[in-house]
Amino acid sequence: MSTSLSDTPSSPNNEESTEETKQERAAIEEKIVNEEYKIWKKNSPFLYDLVITHALEWPTLTCQWFQDIEKPEGKDYTIQRLLIGTHTSDNDQNYVEIANVQLPKSDSDIDPRKYEEEKAEAGVHGGSSESRITVVQRINHDGEVNRARYMPKNQNIIATKTVAGDVYIFDLTKHPPKPLAEGVCSPELKLRGHTKEGYGLSWSPFNAGHIIDASEDTTICHWDINGYTKETRTMEPFRVYRGHEAIVEDVAWQTINIFGSVGDDQKLLIWDTRDNSDKPSQSIIAHQSEVNSLAFNPHNANILVTGAGDKTLSLWDLRNLKVKLHTLEQHTGEIVQVEWSPHDETILASAAGDRRVNIWDLSRIGSEQTAEDAEDGPPELLISDFSWNPHLPWVVASTAEDNIIQVWQPAANIYTIDEREIPADELED
Repeated sequence: MSTSLSDTPSSPNNEESTEETKQERAAIEEKIVNEEYKIWKKNSPFLYDLVITHALEWPTLTCQWFQDIEKPEGKDYTIQRLLIGTHTSDNDQNYVEIANVQLPKSDSDIDPRKYEEEKAEAGVHGGSSESRITVVQRINHDGEVNRARYMPKNQNIIATKTVAGDVYIFDLTKHPPKPLAEGVCSPELKLRGHTKEGYGLSWSPFNAGHIIDASEDTTICHWDINGYTKETRTMEPFRVYRGHEAIVEDVAWQTINIFGSVGDDQKLLIWDTRDNSDKPSQSIIAHQSEVNSLAFNPHNANILVTGAGDKTLSLWDLRNLKVKLHTLEQHTGEIVQVEWSPHDETILASAAGDRRVNIWDLSRIGSEQTAEDAEDGPPELLISDFSWNPHLPWVVASTAEDNIIQVWQPAANIYTIDEREIPADELED
């Protein structure tokens, strides 16, 4: 219950004053963001070896690199695909989308000296009228796409989290590049089991067809779509996990039988699918606020990271969850997404409400950091999702609330041990 200095109801003048204060704060925040962006844009040639910026028609809350890569003959670029989905207004059609991205063939083909300030692009050949990011397939979707992920064992099979709580399954090979009927959504399968929407979604990389998800109804559903038939277009979960006391934010597989979950009850739960009880095998209070994301290290499955509303990341070892390995503190907004690099077991990235994606090198834990180093980095709008490129180390795709999708690679001198000092007079204030 809130308290006040007076029991007198607020007057219209007070309400107007409060509204004016909100508008003034919003204007100040917008000015700060714009100034940060101008500084970032001028310093991009020093911060990045590669930047590709593309404006989508609608924002996307999700992005994921596919594993395949195409190498057109006689071209100096490769074509890689991104899985994205729209978040439109109520009256516009939503879609699951596949985008082609033109990228340099290798790190050696990335030239940071090639910088186009107007496009905020670096490291790629300029002068081309073609967009380097192009939507090549569009599938009708009911409502916004909260999250989309492909099955690791078959990249043509796509799962999406819907605003109604169901999970839709699409087979890309059964849908044309453009939808035939406007507004008609025809997934191959609808996975039932939830009463509310959610965002967490995880295919098992070990067991084809197995998928789990997180929901605001505090439960986790587990389906095996191998039992799907064309006659049956809906499927109920073969198991529902109930252990959280609040919204479940994220889920992730560790091994063929083990997965983890985190939620607004501040908990990290570890589940063993071989255990038929309703209780998780391990349960800890991981943070002092809601826990929004978790990820297991693909190079060492015993190590995982959690990101939370308390603006911190926590490192854990499954063999002894009673003791936190380390806390990473740098974000000034709540952390919404974490993901390990597929190329290096000590590298992970995090996105937060402070408009930034931070890249962390755990091998440097304990190293001294100057105040100037702590202030470096690109200002972004609120990050919706990001994904490490599976072929090019240090290349990341990130999406933001302003319809922008960026593909970027930090400058090599930033992440290599033998750092090249950039003279202060070369950087823009």
